[in-house]
Amino acid sequence: MDNRMYQVTVAGQTRLYPGGTTFGEIVKDFENQEKYPVVLVMVGNKLRELHKRLHEDCEISLITTGDDIGHKTYKRSMNLLLLKAVYHVAGHENVKKIVLHFTAGEGFYYTIDGNVQVNEEFLQKVDGYMREMVERKIPVMKRSISTSSAMELFHRHEMYDKEKLFKYRRVSRVNIYSLEEFEDYFYGYMVWHTGYLKYFKLYPYDEGFVMQMPKKENPERVPEFIPSPKIFQVQKEAEKWGEMLEVSVVGEINEKISRGKVKQMILISEALQEGKISRIAEQISQQRDVKFVMIAGPSSSGKTTFSHRLSIQLAAHGLKPHPIAVDNYFVNREDTPRDENGNYNFECLEAIDLELFNRDMNALLRGERVEIPRFNFKVGKREYKGDFLQMEPNDILVIEGIHSLNDKMSYSLPKESKFKIYISALTQLNVDEHNRIPTTDGRLIRRMVRDNRTRGTSARETIAMWPSVRRGENENIFPYQEEADVMFNSALIYELAVLKLYAEPLLFQIEKDDPEYQEAKRLLKFLDYFVGIPSEDIPYNSILREFVGGSCFDV
Repeated sequence: MDNRMYQVTVAGQTRLYPGGTTFGEIVKDFENQEKYPVVLVMVGNKLRELHKRLHEDCEISLITTGDDIGHKTYKRSMNLLLLKAVYHVAGHENVKKIVLHFTAGEGFYYTIDGNVQVNEEFLQKVDGYMREMVERKIPVMKRSISTSSAMELFHRHEMYDKEKLFKYRRVSRVNIYSLEEFEDYFYGYMVWHTGYLKYFKLYPYDEGFVMQMPKKENPERVPEFIPSPKIFQVQKEAEKWGEMLEVSVVGEINEKISRGKVKQMILISEALQEGKISRIAEQISQQRDVKFVMIAGPSSSGKTTFSHRLSIQLAAHGLKPHPIAVDNYFVNREDTPRDENGNYNFECLEAIDLELFNRDMNALLRGERVEIPRFNFKVGKREYKGDFLQMEPNDILVIEGIHSLNDKMSYSLPKESKFKIYISALTQLNVDEHNRIPTTDGRLIRRMVRDNRTRGTSARETIAMWPSVRRGENENIFPYQEEADVMFNSALIYELAVLKLYAEPLLFQIEKDDPEYQEAKRLLKFLDYFVGIPSEDIPYNSILREFVGGSCFDV
């Protein structure tokens, strides 16, 4: 027992506490300073769960559910609470497997394999038991066991995805979390006890149900679940592709890699995407009124390569495609709107000369000869370099830009002349049945690798700017995704195993004192799940080549 007294400083206030005091007890003296519940603490530059104990003088930062790390901790802990409740209500003998598939709305979409009927009555019972556990403030317990013991444990629990996952882990120990008798493995930290997990709602949906949770911006209010059926179906299609390849979780892809079945997996993955692009081109070719293919998607979704590949397929279907980048219609730099911090806001709709864009597109539609501008990013001005275009009957414009799905951008063009495509990298792979891989992680890693290769941007800089990128996507892209005529998933099931070899050295450059260190550490831990794949066998027209280099397109 440590009987010494230690100094703890929080937001400039210093108090003395006996050694062995939990951070959760210390936080109680300061949490009235925070708007939302404190779920973790940063001690120096290390994240700590609240059950951890004090053993030295330290300065502490409080992490709440309104912070990104705290919000992820809340959602991860809700997952544990839900799983415990489902097994309790349904009975372990009736549940073969619960699978967390992907994000839906502000929550997670689950299915249950077993002798369970998922309906309102069942979900009400699960909801009631979850709220009972919240009232009881049950401690979330954590223990460390050897990797071999973890494999034996999850084999007994019939969680075979986890057993396979740990077969390929290099670390010698694994952290196991438990609520009473229910135990599981989770990728990341947890809350101290169930009393924090007050805000959720369960909705039956499709073949399973959605657990809706709060947004980070308002962590004590659960928004209504508003289905996005188009994006949901694309995510289900991605899972079917994974099933065809017999790769749904990380352990399965590692098994394929270790058994030398990588080339076939790469070729089939690429063939599935090419087939989808061909079907989109065929759909466009059958609509005679369509003259503008409008493509939009979030950062690092592979829009440029997709546009090139779609253009090739359109040509194969008898059309003559012409690419137009909306970025060439930026207003001159001095006219660019600024954000709340006084920085240029290149992602808002007003950063585009909408009048000029619409005037030029309508002139092309009428068959007139138009000189298309080029935006000179170095000097911040539009320039004209003799890029004339005049449309013939079989010509079609392939327009790429973040606002392409927003009708305010192309306000004057006839609706029947536009065919809208939403593209994103929707990861079809999960860590295991209860740990999902966020789509944003895949795109962040893509961007980190590409921007370092093409612009010399460090991983630290990419991570630092990512929240701003995400805000722009939430404002300008995601609200319009359901208005697309078709959606394309650009994620490749094998890509994280390739990107690992490029991203790890960049992430290791981030120093412990950097604000981005915790995110780098999280991503390194995540990439450690994968067995790496060299890039030699990736086709030159692959979307992945846009990020790792070697593309046959000008990307």
